[in-house]
Amino acid sequence: MDKKFDYERLAKLINGLSPDIVALQEVDKGTQRASGVDQATLLGKLCKMHHVFGQAMPYQGGQYGEAILSRFPIEKTATHPLPYLVGQEPRAALEVLVKPEGLPPITFVGTHLCHQSGETRTQQTRRIGQLFPKQGGNPIILAGDFNARPGSDPMKVLLEDGWLDTVAPRSVIDYVLVRKSDPWKVKEVTILDEPIVSDHDPVLTILQWQDEP
Repeated sequence: MDKKFDYERLAKLINGLSPDIVALQEVDKGTQRASGVDQATLLGKLCKMHHVFGQAMPYQGGQYGEAILSRFPIEKTATHPLPYLVGQEPRAALEVLVKPEGLPPITFVGTHLCHQSGETRTQQTRRIGQLFPKQGGNPIILAGDFNARPGSDPMKVLLEDGWLDTVAPRSVIDYVLVRKSDPWKVKEVTILDEPIVSDHDPVLTILQWQDEP
């Protein structure tokens, strides 16, 4: 990673993958360090995708949080604060509802969990379980930087709560999860080696709804 935020370079990577929906973390809106840029809006324009931003905390005269890009129109959106302790960075889960043609409405959630405390991450995953329970509602996809290794307490909470890690056994700290009760088939998972664009390896999961012909 060369520590240069190159919007065109990131958009080129995203466009090359042709994703239907993207979860982005560490997104700035109007901050000093981003020179006042609304990063979600700019990336949405460059990728020609619908976009939404959810604030986790105020930062440098603007906002810092999560963003979601979607090829499908975004019908509803909500930002859910996650539990944290004094002295820790606030975190949030950004929820959107999309309606792909020929499929049921889908809830997609992007999040970025605490990097400072495993106990706080565990509390945050418990809160996510409360926000998006196993039974009822729309199919759910949960994606983001969980700052938690496979087998750690935060991930145990999610897996015991009925989530499926689609990236396993190659998971590190970035995940795409679905509810085991939802009829998704994991067709393909790609972990990209893009050290210039990000300090994380982007994860691309291709899911197929089992009711598809």
